[in-house]
Amino acid sequence: MKRSAWRYLWSAEEIRNRVLITLGLLILYRLAAHVPVPGVNRDAIQQILTSGGGAGNLLSLLDLLSGGTVSNFSVLAMGVYPYITAQIILQLLVPIIPALQKRMEDDPKAGREFQERWTYYLAIPMAALSAIGQIRIFNASIPGVQVLPQFGFSGANLLPTLTTIISMAAGTMFAIWLGELISEYGIRGQGLSLIIFSGIVSRLPSTVGTLWVDQERRWLLLGAFVLLMALTVFAIVIVTQGRRNVPVMYPGRRVGNRQSMPVKGTLPLLVNMAGMIPIIFAQSILTFPAIIAQFFTSSQLEWVRNLSTGTISLFSDSRNNGYITIYFFMVVLFSFFYTDVIFQQQNYGENLKKVGAQVPGVTKGVPTQRYLNRVLQRITLPGAVFLGVVAILPFVAGNVLQANAFSVLGSGLLIVVGVVKDTFFGLETELKLRGYDDSLLVR
Repeated sequence: MKRSAWRYLWSAEEIRNRVLITLGLLILYRLAAHVPVPGVNRDAIQQILTSGGGAGNLLSLLDLLSGGTVSNFSVLAMGVYPYITAQIILQLLVPIIPALQKRMEDDPKAGREFQERWTYYLAIPMAALSAIGQIRIFNASIPGVQVLPQFGFSGANLLPTLTTIISMAAGTMFAIWLGELISEYGIRGQGLSLIIFSGIVSRLPSTVGTLWVDQERRWLLLGAFVLLMALTVFAIVIVTQGRRNVPVMYPGRRVGNRQSMPVKGTLPLLVNMAGMIPIIFAQSILTFPAIIAQFFTSSQLEWVRNLSTGTISLFSDSRNNGYITIYFFMVVLFSFFYTDVIFQQQNYGENLKKVGAQVPGVTKGVPTQRYLNRVLQRITLPGAVFLGVVAILPFVAGNVLQANAFSVLGSGLLIVVGVVKDTFFGLETELKLRGYDDSLLVR
């Protein structure tokens, strides 16, 4: 009789310890999420979040993605998103700056270490900039309502302001550190994703509760939500599991003086190699313009004020058709971008050449890499478009049903499903490496 998934996890001592360490670190993160910034006016925060409008919608979205830390104005209010933004910036700079690209190509391992180190360095000023932007969004949301009355860079306000910015930047670095601890000592490679996942899951019950408040359409909204959730889960699994098997001929083994026949094999290329990373990247980038625009709302130039106001309105309201369109194209763009980055690092052309393998009809080495690139680009296109459609579907449903919870739940649900799938597949792989051949799922 096959054993259940939980008994498998409990039987493998090392994996059990990793799961328990992960849960402990996530609990620590959620406890730290309730530590408020010194001097914050919580009543003013609730007034802003319930007021509606562009700033209120942006803060509600940030609150979901950060796991309720924005509504508490916690020291973890920015989560790990400054780190993700810094990571995106450096990855965009690699193909632009020849010295960085050469470093990555000459020694990929040293190049990755260099990129990770500078991502940490860049995350600190990005966190400070995001902290200033968030505070300005709060203080400028409703005239006369100040979340941090002592915010300013002159006179007696300078020291409290610096204290607040340092506290919030330190909170972001603490969250990143917990994510790295999870990746090293807990579930491998899932640290930052699980940090984001825990924040979103902690807010899902209260967000779904907003659907229950509507007494006239309660069952209609809940039914639509369940249906949309089922379709989203199904679509994500189908897209991320799709693959194209490229035939590969491996050299036969030498037995004495004779060479055996070549061995036929396949190289699986995933339709969506990037997983849920494009969703996380798109959310990080889309929240950043509104934060930057807050710095220019009080400009003396009228056209600058109008531009900053329009930017905040566009990037803070997930019900806006412009926001939905940009979000769709951002998901598609990042799907191609991240897939190309990952695939170039793996360098299948040279690796196949080293072991003597060859794609039938294609020259070894660089031509093989080019051929695989063309194949991957063709199969990534439908996967990226499909993922983009799935990403915007909850927003469209929210507009049709006039329910804000749908548009807010969309990105969160996508990230949650993707992280759960990647985590379970990772655990299944770990179990199989230790001799557990049965599937994690109960059949």
